[in-house]
Amino acid sequence: MSERIGDFLVRIGAMTEAQVKEVLAIQRREDEPRVFGEIAIELGYIDDAALKKYLDAKDSGA
Repeated sequence: MSERIGDFLVRIGAMTEAQVKEVLAIQRREDEPRVFGEIAIELGYIDDAALKKYLDAKDSGA
């Protein structure tokens, strides 16, 4: 699966493009990089279930 997590989450309606851009901006600003999902959960944009959907799709090659 080559779809990036932000694109996937927008496609399934779990996040907006603006939210994805905010998460990416935070990632770029931080000295200690964190994964996209961690930041998105911290901001309250997604929950564990949305992250699990992405991981399941990624594992299945969908």
